[in-house]
Amino acid sequence: MSPQLWTRMGETTAIWPGRDRPLGATWSAESTNFAVHAPRATRMWLCLFDEAGRETRHELTESSLGVWHGAIPGIAPGQRYAYRVDGPWDPANGDRFNPRKVLLDPYALATSGTIIAEQPIHGAREDDETVRDDTDSAAYTARSVVVDPSFDWEGDEPMRTRWRDTVIYELHVKGFTKLHDRVPEPLRGTYAGLAEPAVVEYLRDLGVTAVELLPVQQFFSEPALLERGVVNYWGYNTLCYFAPDAAYSASGDRGGQVDEFKRMVGAMHRAGIEVILDVVYNHTAEAGPGGPTLSFRGFDDRGFYKRVIGEGSGFDDAYWDVTGCGNTVDTSDPFALRLILDSLRYWVTEMHVDGFRFDLTSALTRTGHDIDFRSAFLVAVDQDPVLRHVKLIAEPWDVSTDGYLVGRMPPPWVEWNDQYRDTIRDFWRAQGAIHDVATRLAGSSDLYADDGRSAYNSVNFVTAHDGFTVRDLVSYDRKHNEANGEENRDGTDNNRSWNHGVEGEADDPAIVALRRRQAANVMVTLCLSNGVPMITAGDERGRTQGGNNNAYCQDNEISWVDWRPDDAWLDVYEITKAALRLRREHLALRQRHWFEGSPTIKGGPADLVWLHPAGRRMRTDDWADAGLKTIGMFVSGGPLREPGPRGEQLVDSSFLLWLNAGEAEVTITFPENEWIRMGDVVLSTDAAVAEGTRVTVDAPLVMGPRTVVVMQSL
Repeated sequence: MSPQLWTRMGETTAIWPGRDRPLGATWSAESTNFAVHAPRATRMWLCLFDEAGRETRHELTESSLGVWHGAIPGIAPGQRYAYRVDGPWDPANGDRFNPRKVLLDPYALATSGTIIAEQPIHGAREDDETVRDDTDSAAYTARSVVVDPSFDWEGDEPMRTRWRDTVIYELHVKGFTKLHDRVPEPLRGTYAGLAEPAVVEYLRDLGVTAVELLPVQQFFSEPALLERGVVNYWGYNTLCYFAPDAAYSASGDRGGQVDEFKRMVGAMHRAGIEVILDVVYNHTAEAGPGGPTLSFRGFDDRGFYKRVIGEGSGFDDAYWDVTGCGNTVDTSDPFALRLILDSLRYWVTEMHVDGFRFDLTSALTRTGHDIDFRSAFLVAVDQDPVLRHVKLIAEPWDVSTDGYLVGRMPPPWVEWNDQYRDTIRDFWRAQGAIHDVATRLAGSSDLYADDGRSAYNSVNFVTAHDGFTVRDLVSYDRKHNEANGEENRDGTDNNRSWNHGVEGEADDPAIVALRRRQAANVMVTLCLSNGVPMITAGDERGRTQGGNNNAYCQDNEISWVDWRPDDAWLDVYEITKAALRLRREHLALRQRHWFEGSPTIKGGPADLVWLHPAGRRMRTDDWADAGLKTIGMFVSGGPLREPGPRGEQLVDSSFLLWLNAGEAEVTITFPENEWIRMGDVVLSTDAAVAEGTRVTVDAPLVMGPRTVVVMQSL
């Protein structure tokens, strides 16, 4: 069929009617189909940009069920494009159409360029937000890119690592390799750099089974940050949910970033490492009503964002915000929900990622303004044949008072457990209750056992991107965020940290040694607790942010991992690796079934016993002893409650973990029984108790202050 010639506004172009699905730009050798959702628009133009930035407009006249579409022959992959949309300007009723604003395709597979924080990117005038701004934004904003999706995966398949076998490593694509001396300089800070053998081998050698990447879906820095001369480093300001961020690409921004990301995933999979994405579907980079018009706001502002319902018949001009970022995506809107699900499936099926960590998940669960565990979003994900089988991690809160959902997310979700974080931080600064520590070490049954979930529903972490690093946790009492330019007002004051006598870096060898031991204590505790451990990149080698606990805008050495050995805490690295090896080699240390405190077979040992340093089982009055800072955790390996793949009994070594958070040494007396008689020390942060030390009931163990000793039964 020959293309039909359409003439609109002095433009003559060859354009076919095309199809209303799939959404986005679908390339083929014959033509590229363009389809975009804008149900209340009155006119739509597809804008193509050449290498000099010159724009050619093609009006789309076909509209089916709210989707505007057309196909243009002769388009090559790498072609940059965008849209202009006309329609009513009525902000009070959620209509913000403005044909003078160039809009990114919500379904774009790649983007090119960035935004410039000037007035033209705003749809409304700066002095009056009710009046449309008629300056053109083409010179100030990014472009979408046509992509050829074909790729040879060379047989790559989903890994589906079991949760109980998973060890997560949270990292920033740029920050992890920007200073890496064994990564070629042109590849540092990129997807390709992350795929370098030196990087992949480091992760595998450490014992990581999954990398959780801070946001890599295309995001843009807030205009307010750009005006201050900084950027959004973490990336929690997404706009294009199908496109890998071009800033992390060594292959340019004309679609090469897509293949580069895929090659990185393939390299990780070959090393046995899954890739999990931190995704931000709860809000977009368009911020509040006064924010820029970059994409969704120009296509369907009324449908995409939750709004405060006014007293009249329509909307007022306020967005309903439980994200703290100016807007909240309305997952009860059919198109918004469809986009999220399409995006998730795309990253699984086309980009081969293995799961997602959802930022501010509570915001996504709301029907209207209320938390709803039968919300469209949760139901849709649970029934989706692709998504229900990948890793789904909730950050189970938002910025509202009713959005705290730790322990309440339904299957198949697992959760970031901030109660684990707070309890373990308190314990190692000799605060908090000993029974809370025991609960967290055993998998947080108080949060997850009552509704049939397992210990692996708790993603245990002591630090994350947001907050102190482990080194800073033991080096600072207070945050030091002056570099952020907000007069140190940003970031939490609830750090639960301890500087051990000196604020910041110290010259005193005794303080430095104590801090390194405390860091090792924290890492061993994390690695050997029941649940899924998550390590923040660099914590295992003493990465510091100089006391900054909110380095969201620090795209520099404050945030990047320092790979130089001179100031690295490599002793902490070695003991972290050893703890992860123990966990990997012994099922007793990563159990799926809950401990019951009773034998698994008649006459056998209890599967879990809590021990007092005086040599007895913990009693009721012991649990109430506020001065008790030492506890023993006996985990039986014979046999385990979990059967093998054919129903056979599984037998492992038994382990005894002693944790002393007190400031004095403690003499450990062992109880007389048949299940704890002797063992070898296999892990120790106490310099006086070497690995390989034989421990028996006849010889008490003297533990130094603030130490961990792990024994394995003979």
